[in-house]
Amino acid sequence: MDSKVSSLLFIAILCLLSSTSTAFNITKILAQYPEFASFNDLLAQSGLAQEINGRETITVLALDNGSIDGLSGRPVDIAKRILSAHVILDYYDQIKLSKLQKASTIVTTLFQASGIADDRQGFLNISKTAEGIKFGSAMKGAPLVASLVKSVYAQPYNISVLQVSEPIEAPGIENMAPPPPPAAVPKKAPAPAPAAKTPPSAPPTDKTPSKAPAPSKVEPSTPTESPTEGPVAADVPAASPLADAPLADETTAEAPAKSASSKMHVGGAVVVVGLLACMVGF
Repeated sequence: MDSKVSSLLFIAILCLLSSTSTAFNITKILAQYPEFASFNDLLAQSGLAQEINGRETITVLALDNGSIDGLSGRPVDIAKRILSAHVILDYYDQIKLSKLQKASTIVTTLFQASGIADDRQGFLNISKTAEGIKFGSAMKGAPLVASLVKSVYAQPYNISVLQVSEPIEAPGIENMAPPPPPAAVPKKAPAPAPAAKTPPSAPPTDKTPSKAPAPSKVEPSTPTESPTEGPVAADVPAASPLADAPLADETTAEAPAKSASSKMHVGGAVVVVGLLACMVGF
């Protein structure tokens, strides 16, 4: 039982050591060396420290406080370009540099990985000279400007920090235009809802029927003479019981006629009597 527990504990320790061996923090490493305080601050301000920590294999060419004064006064974006060319995407320590077979070795830097490097600005030239190891830009005609000073820190084969004498600036790197921002994908506007179709109103034409005028109310004229004839039999239905009955209009019409005739008879008698009286007087 004890042997199993000790075996599991040993495996856990190995896993912990293996996981921590591949992790590093450039800010904490340089914090141990006060002479690189300005360099360390500039890595943090520019965001390069985070990019360096995200790599598994890296070599940092560090500048001490006296050598980095020329970069500290420049805009942060320009300083970031220059310093990213000091970060080699491979592991090189003093021993590996001394065993280089070629007189000149071209290596890739973090500036090349940024995608904004022009020509060979993102590459460094490491050369073995009579004066020792020297570094310079891989651009055509660029001089070897920096010398290897010493090894500062090494964690094989993940991170190596080497001190160089002065900044390595690729020709034209300061005058480059800033990278364009990523293009935003245009959002598709939602399709407008289809409008309800309304039947078009018909234009007024001559064929459009006009409204009939309202019938005017005409008062029937009163007849001056009494009707002499009765209603036409054809206008009254045969089966109607009203056809055989006397009309009210006929009864009322006959009554004034009889009264008028009686008055005429009386008047005529008066006239006759008056004529007779006149004749008797003569």
